[in-house]
Amino acid sequence: MAATLPAASVSGVTVPVSSGAGGAQAAKSKSMRDRLAPFAEAVVIGGGVVIAALTIFGLFLIVVAGKNPLAVYADMWKGSFGTRFSQSASLAKAAPLMLTALCTALPARLGMVVIGNEGALLLGGLGGVLVAQLFGDGSPWATVPAMLLFGGVCGGAWIAISGALRQFRGVNETISSLLLYYIALALFSFTVEDLLRDPTSLNKPSTVHIGEANMVGNIPGLPEWFPGVHWGLLVGVVTCVLTWILMDRSTFGFAARIVGGNVKAARLQGLPISSIVLVTCLLGGGAAGVAGVIEMAVAEGKANASLNAGLGFSGILVAFVARQNPLAVIPVAILFGGITASGGLIQRRHELPDATVDVFTGILFILVLASEMFVGRIKWLQPKEGQA
Repeated sequence: MAATLPAASVSGVTVPVSSGAGGAQAAKSKSMRDRLAPFAEAVVIGGGVVIAALTIFGLFLIVVAGKNPLAVYADMWKGSFGTRFSQSASLAKAAPLMLTALCTALPARLGMVVIGNEGALLLGGLGGVLVAQLFGDGSPWATVPAMLLFGGVCGGAWIAISGALRQFRGVNETISSLLLYYIALALFSFTVEDLLRDPTSLNKPSTVHIGEANMVGNIPGLPEWFPGVHWGLLVGVVTCVLTWILMDRSTFGFAARIVGGNVKAARLQGLPISSIVLVTCLLGGGAAGVAGVIEMAVAEGKANASLNAGLGFSGILVAFVARQNPLAVIPVAILFGGITASGGLIQRRHELPDATVDVFTGILFILVLASEMFVGRIKWLQPKEGQA
C-alpha cells in the first residue's frame, strides 16, 4: 500500500508529497507530458505557419498572377512528391539542404547566427575538385572519401574563422560569415576562371572534370517502388543523426547548451568556451563543405558558376524552420527539396516564372521568424506549474 507523506510547504505553497507505486506512476505520467509539450507546441505552431503561408501565397496567386491557387498547389504536389520521378528529384535536392542547414543549426545552439553557408559550400566543392586532380586516376574508393574529407575541412575552417572572430575579437558572427561568403565567392571565381580553368570550357569557365569514376551515383539495390536516390542523401541523413546525438545526447552537446544559455555560468563551471565555439563552427561549416562536394560530384562533376545556386542560403531557411534541431532538418529539407523541384512543372503548366516557388519560401521564412513570438505562450501546450 502506498504511504502518503505529510504535505510539504515550499515558498508558502503547500504541495502534497506521495510515495509508492501511485506516486511514481503519477510522476512518470507528468514527466512524459512535460517532455511531449515542446514537441506538441512545435507541431501546432509549425502547422499554423504552413496554413498561413499557403493562404497568403494563394492570395498572391489570385491578385498578382491571376491563377487558381488550388490548381497551382495540385501541380506543386505532383511536381514534388506525386510521381516516382518527382520524388527522386525532391530527394536529390534535399541532400545538400540537410548539410547546409547544419551550418546554421549547430552554431545556433551556442546562440550564434551563422549565415555564411554558401561560402563554405563553394570552398568545399572546390576542395573536392583539387583532391580529384591530385589523385588522378586513382581508386574511387580512396578518392571520393578524400574529396569529402578535404571538402569538409575547407568548409569547416572557413566558418571557424567567423567563430574565432566572434570569440577572440568580438566581431558579430552574422556579419563576418556573410562577408566571408563574398570573399569565398571571389576566391572560387578566380580559381575556376584562372588557376584551375579547363582550356576547353569556353562559354562557361569550369575546372577539369573529376572523372566518371569519382562521380556520386545512385544507391544500387533499392526496391522498384522506392525512388532512386544518390549516396549524398544517405550522407546527409547520417550526418544529421550523428550531429543530433552529439548535440543532444553527449557531454559536448550539454556543454554547448550551457554556453548558449548562459556564458557566465559556463565560465564559472570552467568550460572551454573558445574550444566549444570553434569545434561547433568547424562541424557546421564542414557539413556545408561536404554538401559542396556532393553537389559538384552529383551534377556536373566539375566546379563552375552552377555551384553558386543558393543552396547554402536555402539551408539557412531549413535550419530556422526546423528550429535548429538536426533531426527535424531531415523532413524539412525534404519538404523544401520538393518545393524547389516543383518549380519547373509550375512554370510549364501555369506559365509562371520558375522563381514563383521562391515567393512561397520567402513568405514561409518570414512567418517562421514571426512565429517565435508564440513559443512558450500557448498556455494549453505548456506544462502545468508545480508538475515538475
